[in-house]
Amino acid sequence: MENKKELRTWLDNFGLDHPLVIAGPCSAETEEQVLTIAHQLKDSDATVLRAGIWKPRTRPGNFEGVGALGLKWMQKAKEETGLLTATEVANANHVDLALQHDIDILWIGARSTVSPFIVQEIAEALKGTDKPVLIKNPVNPDLALWLGAVERFYTADVKNLGVIHRGFSTYEKTRYRNNPEWQLPIDLQNKFPDLPLILDPSHIAGRRDIIFDLCQTGLDLNFDGLMVETHHNPDKAWSDAAQQITPSDLIQYMEDLKIRKETSAEAEFKNSINTLRTQIDVIDHQLIEVLGKRMKVSDAIGNLKKANNVAVLQSKRWNEILGKMILEGEQHKLSEEFVLRMFKAIHQESINHQEKIFKQQ
Repeated sequence: MENKKELRTWLDNFGLDHPLVIAGPCSAETEEQVLTIAHQLKDSDATVLRAGIWKPRTRPGNFEGVGALGLKWMQKAKEETGLLTATEVANANHVDLALQHDIDILWIGARSTVSPFIVQEIAEALKGTDKPVLIKNPVNPDLALWLGAVERFYTADVKNLGVIHRGFSTYEKTRYRNNPEWQLPIDLQNKFPDLPLILDPSHIAGRRDIIFDLCQTGLDLNFDGLMVETHHNPDKAWSDAAQQITPSDLIQYMEDLKIRKETSAEAEFKNSINTLRTQIDVIDHQLIEVLGKRMKVSDAIGNLKKANNVAVLQSKRWNEILGKMILEGEQHKLSEEFVLRMFKAIHQESINHQEKIFKQQ
């Protein structure tokens, strides 16, 4: 797939002076719920009403969506408010029903993106459509798999495309439901700058108190839009209650978020440098997290050394680490002097941690 301006056509045609906002409940629950939320979003910056019609859950027995009946509610909401509509499709039957009910935007979920078989089925069902199709990143951080899904739709003559970043699953416990791994969408953006990139902060966060900060980071990284789960009564939502906000919260977010605009050469320079600085901030945060994990391992080693009456400093092991890291540093264009200073500081902090453990009674 080549990087072509046509990929942006559908988004540019909206003529928005702000990022695209897609908002609505995780799941369509009742007709009243869908219409209530739609009317509360009507006068906001939201252009598109989203709602899950079919909800594949991790384990059976949970609410799995109302099915095709909910598409009629979406149609009615569109008629009454003028909002466009969007929902997830996971097979050819979903596509057929969504098109019958004139859903405006379709998205492919993370669980579907991981399977080229499913993606190909949906792409063939949508062959030649002018409906925008947004592809969520796969569950695991795999850029080739993500781009492969986009390419399958492009090859099926679906040219109104975009991607949604919803974070990646991890076994490690972090502050996020799905780790953002910002570098991966940054790499995608650098490779295909004309492919619209939408942030799904709700699924990254898993809880509503950090959604605003994620939105701001996304905008600082020049994402083209936001998909935010909104519900008129989030705590009573039938699915993913913790990560939904109210329409009034969304309206306040859009007032408070800082949105950069390119209006002149000077503004373009500021926009570019601020984007790069945000990338640095993201990487610095990752560095601190990695160093914190390293010190936890050092603590475990310290406890093991103490239990076996082994000295804290192991010179042979330390010299082996230094040698390997200097060689790896050269491959990443890092000077030997820098690598030495950095790892000496890390090693000293590790020694400090282990000495504290040895002093404990």
